[in-house]
Amino acid sequence: MPRFCANLTMLFTELEFMDRFEAAAGSGFAGVEYLSPYEFDKRQLADQLATHGLTQVLHNLPVGDWAAGERGLACLPDRVGEFQDGLGTAIEYATALDCRQVNCLAGIKPEQVDAAAAEAALIDNLRFAAAKLGEAGILLLLEPINTRDMPGYFVTGSGQAIDILDSVGSDNLRLQYDFYHMQIMEGDLATTFARLKDRIAHVQIADNPGRHEPGTGEINYPFLFDWLDRQGYAGWVGCEYRPTTTTTEGLGWFGPYRSDRGAA
Repeated sequence: MPRFCANLTMLFTELEFMDRFEAAAGSGFAGVEYLSPYEFDKRQLADQLATHGLTQVLHNLPVGDWAAGERGLACLPDRVGEFQDGLGTAIEYATALDCRQVNCLAGIKPEQVDAAAAEAALIDNLRFAAAKLGEAGILLLLEPINTRDMPGYFVTGSGQAIDILDSVGSDNLRLQYDFYHMQIMEGDLATTFARLKDRIAHVQIADNPGRHEPGTGEINYPFLFDWLDRQGYAGWVGCEYRPTTTTTEGLGWFGPYRSDRGAA
């Protein structure tokens, strides 16, 4: 059975961020992920994880100024120094939270930047990051994202991402495969996952259209969850969706998969 973690950036948003850990544990999640830990004291985050018996599954490398529309720095040739500085911060947080993998958002390519230059910067930055993270015992991930939700994002499909991974050539770099993003960009989810399963270290989910909870759209998630088991996937499944109402009201799909489902 897949192991599910709650994305606290998108779930339980009715609550203050620090209260979401308790809500996730109480709802039967064994782990959590979120976009960015850097706005919070890492000791407070670690305390929440320990108090509620949760695993920190994933967070991103620093992405730049999110409020200003930045979605990662790795493909920006003029931001290499900032990317490398952010990597050091990410290692500090991941180490404090015992988080064993971090995701790199490639970024949005500026119009004036040549695509080849952006790709070269991305490959160099990933090679640098994979090496530094490997020294700290942390796995680096690269995620393709759909261009409907994130126009101009540089890495948009699994094939492109695998080509980049091959160019980097590091054993410490894997694919983060989001069924929602890839349903929009390429479909053929089960076959693609089976073909790339040895390169995939983390999965995320949301239904389409709307990016809501499983069961609200066109993706056959009961089949895919069973498919993950049949393919021998041992990683986590991040629930990165927008609840249609409240998080708790939308967790009907999660009943068979709760980590505490056998509890009295």
